[in-house]
Amino acid sequence: MSIYNNQFWSIEAVDKTALPLIQAEIDNKTKPPGSLGLLEPLARQLALCQWQGDIRPVYLTKPTMLVFAADHGIATHNISIAPQAVTHQMVLSFINGGAAINSFCASAGLTLQVIDCGVLEPISGSHDNFINSRIAAGTQDMSKQAAMTATEAELSLLQGAEVAKAAIEAGANILGFGEMGIGNTSAAAALSCLLTGIPLDELVGAGTGISEHQYIRKHALLQQTINRVTQSVGESPINAELAVQEAGGFEIAQIAGAMLATAQARKVILVDGFIVTSAALLALQIAPEIRDYMVFSHCSGEKGHRRVLEHLEATPLLDMGLRLGEGTGAALAMPLLKAAAAFYNDMATFDSAGVTL
Repeated sequence: MSIYNNQFWSIEAVDKTALPLIQAEIDNKTKPPGSLGLLEPLARQLALCQWQGDIRPVYLTKPTMLVFAADHGIATHNISIAPQAVTHQMVLSFINGGAAINSFCASAGLTLQVIDCGVLEPISGSHDNFINSRIAAGTQDMSKQAAMTATEAELSLLQGAEVAKAAIEAGANILGFGEMGIGNTSAAAALSCLLTGIPLDELVGAGTGISEHQYIRKHALLQQTINRVTQSVGESPINAELAVQEAGGFEIAQIAGAMLATAQARKVILVDGFIVTSAALLALQIAPEIRDYMVFSHCSGEKGHRRVLEHLEATPLLDMGLRLGEGTGAALAMPLLKAAAAFYNDMATFDSAGVTL
């Protein structure tokens, strides 16, 4: 059975037979219908994911942020503001508590786990918030050859799934996803182009702030990647299996596997920015049913992210011009999920409050 088919994952779409009851519960709160804006469909989604036959409180238990890190062969072309060594340095910062994602997770009540999927230099030592899930020391240069082998791609999906399963077994019923990897906006752009057919020009951005010269080089290398792949397949469709091997990253593939395992367990997936959304595209290609469990936290400042969200017809909770990655947008959205659960659980209905309109 192929790992690139939902028969392998057995993910079930959310049972929507309860939707009228849940919607009635929301509409009967002491407020005009729809007056809480995006919090109302968010509460509805959370309630549907946890539906077990009756109206009950929505619980967010041990929310956990999983930040997957890896390096990319294409980054050797100097198309990022930082050298590849920064991936390793930032992973150490995550582990030691000094990065933006640490601050935001602490403020939002998220447990943080950092996963090495394929950083060039391995992380030494043992750390409570660190998971070694290495595939290799970075991908190959996708502008010249496939980023990873078929075996590496499958291992990435499976190992990412195991990371999510461990967090769920530890009590989490909502998982946020972040990433770290110099050059990974390039992988996200190429992968998104192959999976959606969106023109590359609409997906390639400046990342964290590269120069015009670097942007031109980045675009040319990604066009070379797309040309290489499309010429090799001819008229055949580009499926998830081919796309991830040719243009994926180890962190992107592991995030996709972790998302699939999260939906398999009927838990909520909190999607971060462009790179994580490209992983969501990959997971959706494998199991479209996973969409019911996805909450899109924000629209980043990377132009490709807005375009992919439009393709998915996804409405993000926030639009703050973020372009850092790390899972920061997902962490900042977590208080909104808590607020949605709080009003659904605690806000009086017109009947219980004795209010008559």
